[in-house]
Amino acid sequence: MTGAAASRSDAALPWPGLALALAGSIAFSGKAIIVKLAYRHGVDAVTLIMYRMLFALPLFVVLSWWASRGKPALEPRDRWAVLGLGFCGYYLASLLDFVGLQYLSASLERLILYLTPTLVLLLGALIFKRPIGWRQLLALAVGYAGALIVFGHELHLQGAQVALGAALVAGSMVSYAVYLLFSGEVVQRVGSLRLTGLATSVACLCCIAHWLVARPLATAQVADAVLWLSLLNATACTFAPVLMVMMAIERIGAALTAQVGMIGPLSTIGMGVLLLGEPFTGWLVAGTACVLAGVWLLARWR
Repeated sequence: MTGAAASRSDAALPWPGLALALAGSIAFSGKAIIVKLAYRHGVDAVTLIMYRMLFALPLFVVLSWWASRGKPALEPRDRWAVLGLGFCGYYLASLLDFVGLQYLSASLERLILYLTPTLVLLLGALIFKRPIGWRQLLALAVGYAGALIVFGHELHLQGAQVALGAALVAGSMVSYAVYLLFSGEVVQRVGSLRLTGLATSVACLCCIAHWLVARPLATAQVADAVLWLSLLNATACTFAPVLMVMMAIERIGAALTAQVGMIGPLSTIGMGVLLLGEPFTGWLVAGTACVLAGVWLLARWR
């Protein structure tokens, strides 16, 4: 290939979209690392998620306003849908995830959450009677076997608290899968950015209200490191990835964005080993490979 031809070939590659998808996936995966680091300063889960959402709320309010410009007001059914989706998909899912991270590793948490597309498929079959082929069942089996490998290894090393953490994170996965399952029709009417901004704003308010009801005001006094970590979580690991992934989908499509997103669990494992001192074992490698293979096969065969 000549130099000119190579230059034209490189120019044809969707590098900006790929870079956005890669950065968004890595940023999303850093959330668990930041939460685990914050727990080292003695903060509880409700207070920690309150600060994350408190810092994120102005950003998502601005996003909601920007995405709503020139559009009609929401119909009553869409207002109720935004409230329900915000509660289920962002408030409840985030709360269960944060609490679960107190009891298990960031690597296992990310592997469980990465199985969300498989749960959406199962819920679609149960609720909407959508058929599942044998290839999809095989992909599900491979993915869940990988999560069970890592879960069994951590359960053997750390005891019953891992089971509690895994159950909580699995509940977070169920909550977010319900959000994905029922948000499709609302997205078509409202728009993806507008729905994300509004639903996340609802979740932020729910998290703040939860803290006001469940914790005394004195718990707001936390270490400075917790505040800085929460600010980083709200911006770099919550708001920015939403925009980056949306922009990536616009440039390279949802399928390729999802494939690039497979780097997420790997980056969580790497950061967990380097920043948290989590063990890097053959069981973790085998389980991660199975989870990634299962999700990849499911995306390929759907």
